[in-house]
Amino acid sequence: MTTHVLVVDDVPAMAEQYAYDLKRVGGYSTIVAAGGNEALDLISREPIDCIVLDLEMPVTDGFEVLRRLQQRAIETPVIVYTGTGSYDRCIQAVKLGAYGFVDKAEPIERVVQEIENAVSRGRLVRELKTLQSRVDGETSLVGDSAPMRALRDAIARVAPIPSSVLVVGESGTGKELIARELHRLGPGEKAPLVAVNSAALPEQLVESELFGHERGAFTGADRLRRGAFETAGSGTLFLDEVGELPLPAQAKLLRVLEQRTLTRLGGDRPIAISARVVAATHRDLEREVEAGRFRQDLFYRLNVHMLKVPPLRDRLSDVPLLVEHLLRSIASHLRMRQKAVAPDAVALLAAYDWRRNNVRELRNCLERMMIASDAAVIGVADAPPEIRGDDRDETADPEAPPGTFKALKAQAERQIIVAALEKHDWHVTRTAEALGLADHSSLLKIMRRHGLSKGAQRDA
Repeated sequence: MTTHVLVVDDVPAMAEQYAYDLKRVGGYSTIVAAGGNEALDLISREPIDCIVLDLEMPVTDGFEVLRRLQQRAIETPVIVYTGTGSYDRCIQAVKLGAYGFVDKAEPIERVVQEIENAVSRGRLVRELKTLQSRVDGETSLVGDSAPMRALRDAIARVAPIPSSVLVVGESGTGKELIARELHRLGPGEKAPLVAVNSAALPEQLVESELFGHERGAFTGADRLRRGAFETAGSGTLFLDEVGELPLPAQAKLLRVLEQRTLTRLGGDRPIAISARVVAATHRDLEREVEAGRFRQDLFYRLNVHMLKVPPLRDRLSDVPLLVEHLLRSIASHLRMRQKAVAPDAVALLAAYDWRRNNVRELRNCLERMMIASDAAVIGVADAPPEIRGDDRDETADPEAPPGTFKALKAQAERQIIVAALEKHDWHVTRTAEALGLADHSSLLKIMRRHGLSKGAQRDA
């Protein structure tokens, strides 16, 4: 993984040469800032791994940069470099949080080694926090596969940066857990985390839910109400299923994100907001943009940093750890005795592809197995038929021979689903609720089984 280094110096020639030498010798990706304020702006927007900071700068000097990093709880390692030879000032910088200091005249190889040490220490600190949180049971990002290690590292790098984050992944992969981990490693307990399910918001109430309303703004508005943005304060606003927002609401959300102010419904006073927005979706937003169902400018505003959550089938080696973790969680939730899963049953679960609903499907499966078994150890026989591969029920099968009961049942099911989707303008969540399904994921499974999708069906 490429190391990103920010060089901060008010002498452009010096900064550019230093950045070039670091790139040449250390293989780093380097960025240059011509002063303290520019550096602070870059640090707030870019995932920087190490900062090489000049102390002697006009307006906002290196000491002020260090103080503001402390105030914002940004732990990116800083190496101070100076050409004045004033080591007393360097020691003062270390007391303000700098990792170390070097002289501008020192060989670039020595500086590269110092950066390597600082970056390694920064990664160790992040890993220690992650491990500690796992020990304390504060995180559910379970797994030691390569995709999960890469995801945790990306989360740790992006978490301190207040820019927007877009979390993408299939249903059931745990996108909200990513948002909670970003919040925990960013603002943390000192600031609120507010989660909003965009798909569940009635179109006429979106503005009120997100931005709040004044008393008398509409019928039934008998008191002032702060919206999700205000409630989140300086913390995190998690917009789940942001791809389900109607276009008028997208336009209002874009304006708030650009201006960093909002006006409550029925009000006329602009209110400054500071919450960081983490949005999540199972949709391909680029396709939604092409189809005219999602604003391109909002997509770019949300997609400052993108985190892709791997589907469970791409990290099947994590299944044993997930089984252990989920069993503890299920037992606690149901107030049941803790059970174990036999090795051959774990192997069976690890061989399944979990395409329907990922980790959520695994959890539901384990809950069924735990309830179905009276033994202390759950075996293969307790697994659902579809997991064992011997499902014999009369499920609607789109590939069944024409004229058979399964084929006719599949045809009827497809007609029912299409009619309901068209009635609700292909809004998956509202259609699922109207059909009495558990959630939108259940409807998505049926749609996938019949090859139905919003864009494909409308273009047909």
